[in-house]
Amino acid sequence: MRLLITGLNGTLAPHLAAEAKAAGWLVLPWPRELVDPADSSESALFLRRMRPDAIAHLAMGAESWAAQLAAYAALAQIPFLFTSSAMVFHHQPDGPHAVSAVPNAEDDYGRYKIRCEQAIGQANPQACVARIGWQIDGEARGNNMLAALDSWQREQGKVAASRLWVPACSFMADTAHALWQLLQERASGLYHLDSNAAEAWTFDELVRALAARFERDWQIEVTDAYRHDQRLLGHQDRMPTLSQRLTRS
Repeated sequence: MRLLITGLNGTLAPHLAAEAKAAGWLVLPWPRELVDPADSSESALFLRRMRPDAIAHLAMGAESWAAQLAAYAALAQIPFLFTSSAMVFHHQPDGPHAVSAVPNAEDDYGRYKIRCEQAIGQANPQACVARIGWQIDGEARGNNMLAALDSWQREQGKVAASRLWVPACSFMADTAHALWQLLQERASGLYHLDSNAAEAWTFDELVRALAARFERDWQIEVTDAYRHDQRLLGHQDRMPTLSQRLTRS
């Protein structure tokens, strides 16, 4: 079986690739240096040549690319998965955010993810869209929470952590496992994957627990700077809780 994954140069996609390879699947990358996603003819030829049995779209790219991938999956009758974000929700009105909540992002990234979700839904009603929160990974590289906190300490001399923010977040390996299960199930529709959905850890609690778990000597400054219950509700049973990975102080 052949799984096409976009975004393999990122941080989450390699974890998903590891899940697929462990199950005996062949992972197919999308080589942007050879196949321009903006060239629809070139992309169509690449898809026909690769003949994937499933597609996982984790890369950043135009919503037209997302729509083309979703449309190909619909025509080939294969599973299609797209990773969206908790950032599709603005902090007003406050969360937690249910699957039925209407996305209302005001920033560019959140609006981009909304456009992708809409384009995919129009191209493939059977597509699976998984909204995820801020990812945590022990390697502390790339786009993940631990790397960001290290950067804040290095550049600002402290880690400011709001006690009024309840972030949507999960360990990257747990998210990848949940995504792989959705592909295996040929799931369709919208899913919320958030390890903080049930327990509602505040950001300052999370930062202290991460410092203990990964032996960081961050100078943690607890603030009231940002208020948002960002949790993604609806599929808590698909994700381990944060307390299964961290000790809450």
